[in-house]
Amino acid sequence: MIGAIIMAAGESKRMGVQKLLLEIKGKPLIQRIIESFKDIVDEIVVVLGHQPKDLIPFLVKMQVQWTVNYGYQEGMISTFKEGLRKLENFDAVFLALGDQPFVDKGFLLKAVESWKGGAKVVSPIFNGKKGHPVLFDHSLFGDILALRENQFVRDVIHRHKAELGLIDSGEWAVRDLDTPEDLEDIRTRF
Repeated sequence: MIGAIIMAAGESKRMGVQKLLLEIKGKPLIQRIIESFKDIVDEIVVVLGHQPKDLIPFLVKMQVQWTVNYGYQEGMISTFKEGLRKLENFDAVFLALGDQPFVDKGFLLKAVESWKGGAKVVSPIFNGKKGHPVLFDHSLFGDILALRENQFVRDVIHRHKAELGLIDSGEWAVRDLDTPEDLEDIRTRF
């Protein structure tokens, strides 16, 4: 089984408002990312952190599993680990950013195929820059869960670079939404 962990724990400080509820092309940002994975994975877990009550009603309506990382201020790795604990028995999981509005389903399908072909980590790449979402094989879950606060998921990726599958993707793979300027740019360009 394949799962997706959607990181939605941040404070949206640079945006000034809960960015995951902002609409892009008529849909809240969080809905866009959830819908990207709906027909691809067996289970979606959205990991909340800062002010989870703002998003919970929406997630209940979307019928997706959620959990709260009360230690979200410890950083992104703590949020990923919180979601991974919910999907520890899965064969592979995607690490997805909640503020990435245009995840390509074609990439997700190619990532699954690459993983089935033996890749332990599968990442999109655009102009030489690795992006998200990233697919991790179950055999790496222990390494990820063992990461400490000052370590990063990329440390695990570097240790397994011989088993890394890279898939050429569009700019969407390296774009997320942090500021009002990002929002305006995404609304006009995509």
